[in-house]
Amino acid sequence: MAQPLLARLQQVRADLAIDVLAPKWVLPLLQRMPEVGEAIESPFGHGELNLRGRWRLGRSLAARGYAQAIVLPNTLKSALVPFFADIPVRSGYVGESRYGLLNILHKLDRKAPPPMVQRYLALAGRPGDPLPEAPQTRLAVSGANLARGLDQLALQPPSHTHPVAILCPGAEYGPAKRWPVEHYAELAGKLGSAGFSVWLMGSAADHPVGEAILAARPGCALNLCGRTDLASAIDLISAARVVISNDSGLMHIAAALDRPLVALFGSSSPKHTPPRSGKARVQYLALECSPCFARDCPLGHFRCMRDLTPERVFGEALAAAGRDR
Repeated sequence: MAQPLLARLQQVRADLAIDVLAPKWVLPLLQRMPEVGEAIESPFGHGELNLRGRWRLGRSLAARGYAQAIVLPNTLKSALVPFFADIPVRSGYVGESRYGLLNILHKLDRKAPPPMVQRYLALAGRPGDPLPEAPQTRLAVSGANLARGLDQLALQPPSHTHPVAILCPGAEYGPAKRWPVEHYAELAGKLGSAGFSVWLMGSAADHPVGEAILAARPGCALNLCGRTDLASAIDLISAARVVISNDSGLMHIAAALDRPLVALFGSSSPKHTPPRSGKARVQYLALECSPCFARDCPLGHFRCMRDLTPERVFGEALAAAGRDR
């Protein structure tokens, strides 16, 4: 969701070189963004202050002579490295009272916060500037990387006659964002009967969800959750005929790869974090209690996801893939 900001910066100044400082796990994603010159590892754990370490990193970056730093997280810690690096222009949202650490301060309208893409895009200009239209962005995947990922997992290369449907049943935030296991199992069975090879993809934390899907319908899919890193997950998703996903990071990756996508929303809002692709089909019941943004259904019925039937999602998946029933 930050990639349109990078593309906008290059629209304004074509000769601009953009480096990105980010945690190690994010680097494969950044390396597939054509706007990024260098992806630099931030060695600090979540919530870790490590003031001395941030000072040392900042001083090592000072020699590069950066003209501006744009700080996307709202924490005080994230603004320390650009300050220690003596970068003259340091932009970001006020966040945790970062006066002094940042010298171009944007303020977020808490009563009507913009979608995340627009929130980041605003940082390309000065506070109060009219918001430009978000550039369309894409991740770049090489055939060599895809072939390597397929070979490592002993997977048959997808083709027109052997299409692959990828299901992403996880969502890090909590159960309320996850379509039910039994629904995924039924959908996987329907897709298999329609001639698709079905792969389940996600992190190691999603592996038990994948196993539960297979337990509900044995043989309906191949559980790859936890068997890929982020780099190979991106490469494999690029080969899918269709992706069906909860509102998650993999949903946004599928959209950025311009794959046909069915995005399932329940407790969260497609207005806040929509998939940015003309090939995405959003499924959202918009119940009176949605979006609640809760980790678990506060009312206990979970209708926002349970009432989103496998038959309905199957029809959307076939249409997204350009297939008739």
